[in-house]
Order: sequence, then structure tokens, then C-alpha cells
Amino acid sequence: MSENKSNKLSRRSFFGTSMMGAAGVALLPGVLSTHDAEAADVKADVKLGFIGLGRQSMFLLNGFIQIPGVEVLAGCDVYGIKRKRFEKRVKGFYAKAGKTVNVQTYEKFEDLMNNKAINAVVIAVPDHSHARIAIAALKAGKDVYLEKPMTFTIKEGQELVKCVRKLDRILAVGSMQRSDANFQYAIKLVHSGAIGEIEKVNAYVGAPPKPYNLPEEALPADLNWDLWLGSLPNKIHFNNELDPPIKLDPDEDEKIWGAWRWYTEMGGGFTTDWGAHMFDIAQWGLKMDLNGPVEISPIGDGTEYMTFKYANGVVMSSEPFDEKKTKGVKFWGKKGWIEVARGYFNASDPKLILPKKPEVKGSYETNIPHQVDFVEAVRKHKDPCVPVEVGHSSCTVCTLGNIACQLHRTIKWDPKKQVFVDDKDGAATKMMHYEYRKGYNLL
Repeated sequence: MSENKSNKLSRRSFFGTSMMGAAGVALLPGVLSTHDAEAADVKADVKLGFIGLGRQSMFLLNGFIQIPGVEVLAGCDVYGIKRKRFEKRVKGFYAKAGKTVNVQTYEKFEDLMNNKAINAVVIAVPDHSHARIAIAALKAGKDVYLEKPMTFTIKEGQELVKCVRKLDRILAVGSMQRSDANFQYAIKLVHSGAIGEIEKVNAYVGAPPKPYNLPEEALPADLNWDLWLGSLPNKIHFNNELDPPIKLDPDEDEKIWGAWRWYTEMGGGFTTDWGAHMFDIAQWGLKMDLNGPVEISPIGDGTEYMTFKYANGVVMSSEPFDEKKTKGVKFWGKKGWIEVARGYFNASDPKLILPKKPEVKGSYETNIPHQVDFVEAVRKHKDPCVPVEVGHSSCTVCTLGNIACQLHRTIKWDPKKQVFVDDKDGAATKMMHYEYRKGYNLL
């Protein structure tokens, strides 16, 4: 596939691949036991390895393992008990389907990469390790499903885009709302001009990250904390909220999401955690995929919410559109408005509201049209509905918001050249990346 060909990302391709996946959700609802035999009976052509076996990975496993023609062969995590949980669940799924699969588990992702039977990997590790592991997988000849936000820094995103295209591999980003019929319908209306020219957008996501302040706790014996920290340069002590504990026999999964995402040293706060969903939808609606804002203003100086100004004058604000502070998006057009969130749709014109809400079975994270889209992309060697360039542009918006907040000033950005404008002291440019810990490299 040529670079020019693979970069042609039309709205038709977004809707086409996503709706293919939406059709699959009726066949493959999201619990491990639902379609064991159907998934296991089809000859596997997509053989998966999972890197990162925490809470999100278990949701993804529930979906991927059910897709006919997909076989899960391996899992990797720095936490021993989570490797055991993964092996137990995968073997249990296949045993119920009357099939025996040799499931391998690894502590180091490099060892999983050496497994020649695997042709694609699912990466669901903390954000700071996304780019480094994804690039290693691509170099090992694997296609990649990478959790959102795509990268921890803007520089990492730039390099990951180059790597995907240079090596001609498939990379899909886990911004699953793009495969949700509710959001697809909203964007179709916005793009068709149903509410007129868009003047502003509310995209509420929540607060930016805060400095790490959890107390130090005893390190579990089977957790390799040094590998967990990876490239992070700072000394960060362990607290169980960063990698929440689980139990086996009887099973007891994580009770919370990994709290690393809320702290500046390790994550991007709600700005990236939910911005990778809601800012992503706003950018899609504004036809700003592969583009971005030119001016970003922080929380503070009399403003309660981040604002992102685009070259055409449209302003996106992180201000909520209702009193409940629903995490969602509201498009304001000259002829009306549209509100959309998970399981929610509303519009100023009742004629625009669907008579019947799209059916959602099980937890949101387990519904799998987005995963079906990735599997089809691997099989056909074509771009998924959220390819690397879109994942990068959406992630960049989130990171720009955090940079503005950390600098406590409005910053200016050239989305085409991907450089800061009028950054006289170089402070913003410096925050596009950080120096990895000795022994760790991006490329």
C-alpha cells in the first residue's frame, strides 16, 4: 500500500468500515460465554497477542475472542497474577468450545514479539508505554490495536505515524465511539448541514492531571515495578491504585481503573482519558481530522474550561452542555444544535431524533463493532476507521490542552507543520516530549 493511497481517509470510509462493525454487534454481544463455539469453529487467520492484561484488556479480550476467525494465543503483563488470570480465562473459553489452544504468557513484551505465530497485538498498557511498545510491534511485523489516547507525547505520535506508513502495517486506535451508531448518526447530521454551519462546540471531558500524591505502599512480590515504569525518568513509588490488585479462586477483578491516568507524571488526566473520546468526536464533526486547533487557552485567568480555536473561527470548549456534566459533545449550528453522548442523543429539531435508540448490550467497553473493524482491516490490509493519523491528531488536541494548562497561558499551534507558533521561550516546544530513562528508546 502506498503512503498516498493509505492516507485517503474519506467520510465514506469512516462510515463504511464502522457500520460493518455495527452489524457484527448483534451477532457477537460482549460476554465470553456467548458464542464460544461459533468463534472457535472458524479457522483462525488473525492470531492475537495481548500486551497489558489489566481491566481494559479484559474488556477487549471479551470482545476479540468471540470474533470468528480470531484466535488468542498469548498475553503479556509485568504483574504475575494478571498473567494467570488471562491464561485461565482464555483456556476456559476455548475448553468450553471444545478446543485446545496453547496459550503463552510473558513478563516482557519483547518475548511476545518473538512469537512467530502471532500476526497482531492488542496493546492496553499505561499511556507512557504506548508508543514504544507499538513501534516495537510494528518492527516485529505485527499489526496493532492500540488503546487511546494513542501516545503520551506529541513527538511519540509523530514518530508512530511515520513508522506505520514506512513499514506498511495496520494500526487502529481504540477510540470506539467512532464505531457507535449513535455518534455516527450525529456526525452524519452535522456533516449533512442539518443544523447549518457549525459556530461552536461543547466537548466536556473533565479535569487535567494533577501531581502524584498517593502514599507509598508495599510492592506485590509478583509485580515488576521497574518494567512497569518503563521510560519514565522520575522516581515514582508504588501504590496499589496505579495497578489495582485482583484475586483468583474465586475471581475478583479490579475495582477501579488504574489511577496512573490522573497524575501528571504518568498520565494526562481526564483531558486525555476522555478527551481521546469526546475531543475526537468534536474534531470528526468539525472535519478537522488530520488537522487541529490554532490557539489553545488554559483553565484559569477567569476561565473555568479549556478552549480550542480553529483557523475557521470555530471554538471548541471543554464546558459541559448540561447541569449533570455529561461527558459528551454538543454541536451548535446556525440552524440548531445536536447533543450526543454514550446512550444519549438530543437535538433542537425533534425531526432529527431517531425514533428508536440503538441497542447496546452489556458494558460499553465490551461491545465490539470497533474490534470487528480492526480484524477486517488486518484481513484486508486496509486502514481501520480510526487509523494512526486520526488517532494522532485527536491525541494532539488533548495534549495541547494539558500543555496550555501547565504553562498557564494561551499557546499557538500550527496543525499542518505540527509546531508551536510564537513560542519565544521554547517552553511549549520542550513539552512535546521528555527524555526517556537511561536504557529506553522510542525508535
